[in-house]
Amino acid sequence: MRIDILTLFPAMCEAVLCESIIGRARKSGLVDIVCHDIRDYTTDKHRRVDDYTYGGGSGMVMQAEPIYECFKAVCSITGKRPHLIYMSPQGKVLDQAVAIRFSKMESIAILCGHYEGVDERIIEEIVDEEISVGDFVLTGGELPALCLADAVARMLPGVLASEESFINESHFNGLLEYPQYTRPPEYHGRVVPEVLQNGHHAKIEEWRRQQSLLRTFKRRPELLKKAELSKKDIAFLQEMKKDCINE
Repeated sequence: MRIDILTLFPAMCEAVLCESIIGRARKSGLVDIVCHDIRDYTTDKHRRVDDYTYGGGSGMVMQAEPIYECFKAVCSITGKRPHLIYMSPQGKVLDQAVAIRFSKMESIAILCGHYEGVDERIIEEIVDEEISVGDFVLTGGELPALCLADAVARMLPGVLASEESFINESHFNGLLEYPQYTRPPEYHGRVVPEVLQNGHHAKIEEWRRQQSLLRTFKRRPELLKKAELSKKDIAFLQEMKKDCINE
């Protein structure tokens, strides 16, 4: 898979993308992530890519032409038009289902806004969809773009040690992840649950499922409305609710 990032700060993105799991995946050719400096496509001798807003108001807006020319160059380099995502607080909130959808595409491009955003005409002409990382505003789209690139890339074949590494994680199956422990078996008087130490895989899986349900019920109950629940899960949740009422 190829991911192109259109940004004013490619070095900022590279500093993150060259490290850890994603960095190793890039080096091994499991994912191709390329950062493009939008300033390289401006005709302004001072490399300016922003200007004042029509109608007045505070702040500057990124101009359409440098973004358009940068995206056109990406299409020329790759020989195809990637699915273009604009990171914007006005977009659909990024969740695991969105990340999974993007991970199945052959290529995506991510546009990072800055200042007060980008000229609306660029959104109308080349952006396929807008994605947000939450109901808050950042100084630029680089951090959200890195979140999206990481969330997508880690699900590609071979990036993680096994598919199991992400299938049981929070949000992948609609539930929060169960508690995790490592050695030593006791720390500051807190002991690893006995079921995890007895080697009985069926009981361990049952405990983990119940802990996921319990944690989701307590912390993010709204997620249970969308999660795929078995009759056994529903029965367990009903017992939990009874216990809560009786406490």
